[in-house]
Amino acid sequence: MQILIVEPECRPEVKEIDGTLKSMQKVVGGYIEAIYPFDDAVALVANEEGKLDGLPANRGLRDEDGQIYDIVCGTFFLCGAPADSDHFTGLTAEQIEKYQKHFYTPELFLGMDGHIVCLPLDVN
Repeated sequence: MQILIVEPECRPEVKEIDGTLKSMQKVVGGYIEAIYPFDDAVALVANEEGKLDGLPANRGLRDEDGQIYDIVCGTFFLCGAPADSDHFTGLTAEQIEKYQKHFYTPELFLGMDGHIVCLPLDVN
């Protein structure tokens, strides 16, 4: 299945995995947790214990006003999550293009005066 992997301080990368639990856990480096922060049938699959294990902050999740409401820690991936199925699927070409753009710029998070500041990270 074709997925989009997003690593801290890196641009998103399209990869092919076999879709087994083991292959998904290998991508995120531990137990998986699926969240559904988007309007379309796409799951964001991350390490369930990423924050507890102190994995590096990766990307912010934003509300409809562009405000960060959560930060995903560690490597995560995006895959299809059809409403009529309990299995993940590969992303469509349109979904890959959309989420490559969405997560294109790596982010750096800093604590300042009790607030979290998010800065774009310039990578080549």
